[in-house]
Amino acid sequence: MEDGRRPLFFSAASVWEIAIKRAKGKLEVPDLLLDTMQERGFAELKVSSRHAIRAGSLPPHHRDPFDRMLVAQAQSEGLTIVTLDPDIGAYDVPVLW
Repeated sequence: MEDGRRPLFFSAASVWEIAIKRAKGKLEVPDLLLDTMQERGFAELKVSSRHAIRAGSLPPHHRDPFDRMLVAQAQSEGLTIVTLDPDIGAYDVPVLW
């Protein structure tokens, strides 16, 4: 991640989940998080219909719809997911950490 040779992405699904948790008071996030991510070279990965269809067809290893979307996006786009969630490893997707 630090060598700068590979593009880094953040999912619109993650931003959505963060916004929901912030609104419920479950997570403190700076107002400029999105700007900071983009300034640090991360590109936004939008949620597409193709991603949605793939997320809906995944086996039920994970119940969190946001995590299922991240798996679908990573599979569709050939990306690696950075996570500490052990349940993500049940899917056919590369995981870092």
